[in-house]
Amino acid sequence: MDKLSEIKIGISACLAGDKVRFDTGHKRSNFCMDDFANHVEYVKFCPEVAVGLPIPRPTIRQIKVGDTIKVCRPDGSGDVGPKLNEYGKKVATEQAKHLSGFVFCAKSPSCGMERVKIYNEAGTGNTSEGVGFFAQQIMAHNPLLPCEENGRLNDPHLRENFVMRVYVFKNWQNLILTQIGLHELTQFHAKHKYLVMSHNYESYRALGRFLAQSSDMPIEQVKHEYIAGLMKALSSPASRKNQTNTLTHLQGYFKNNISKIEKQELCGAIDDYRQGVVPLCVPLTLLKHHLTVHPNEYLAQQVYFDPYPNDLRLRFSI
Repeated sequence: MDKLSEIKIGISACLAGDKVRFDTGHKRSNFCMDDFANHVEYVKFCPEVAVGLPIPRPTIRQIKVGDTIKVCRPDGSGDVGPKLNEYGKKVATEQAKHLSGFVFCAKSPSCGMERVKIYNEAGTGNTSEGVGFFAQQIMAHNPLLPCEENGRLNDPHLRENFVMRVYVFKNWQNLILTQIGLHELTQFHAKHKYLVMSHNYESYRALGRFLAQSSDMPIEQVKHEYIAGLMKALSSPASRKNQTNTLTHLQGYFKNNISKIEKQELCGAIDDYRQGVVPLCVPLTLLKHHLTVHPNEYLAQQVYFDPYPNDLRLRFSI
């Protein structure tokens, strides 16, 4: 696994516990700062302070005026929208390329990823279809970067999926630090094969076909299309059905090595997971036990078994 200093995550400063909110408060994320912080290094951003707003400060909101959206005080004054866009673009193009993920503050007019309130000019109503100006620039200029909001990280499936994507993306960033060819790219895919299968079986097949048929393509194009396809395939939490299918595939590697009773135990654990009786870590622990007793070099390199540090306990709840 990557060491602490090797994985850098962008984070809204208020989520790190910094007292930078309009009321001098914060919105510290316990998961980010108590659990995930043991494995990553955070790079903190407060775009509102960065563009010159003081602490404390009047609240700001997104207000639609004609065809334009302002980020300003409720009375319409003090629009900082252009400054937030400019700052967001600067961070997106200069600093975000060194990050492996980003955690934004939900519903913020500067940092919200989605469902940000946009008020009408009279202040009598709003819709929840906005995106924070800073967050929008980060995501637009870095479409592959794993991003999530603090509130959504309370969902165990979304939390696990975000952390998994951070580690996969970091693996990719490490890979392309050196000049690679189709062989290295194919090896990378082989290690992530069952992880992709657990999320999207069609993508698993499509990515394999793409690499097999890409020998005549420029390697930079192959790299670009492959990582785009990989991150898209992993963009949503794996379904119980897809996980069960993957576990069953992995079980097949041991059919000639384990006893009848051990087979029944493993089948039972996978079926209990399928029915929601036990979490994913139960059948996975059994598979890893059999892999230890009956080594298989191909399976041993599969990222699926340990996509992130085990002490995060993310598979205990899914």
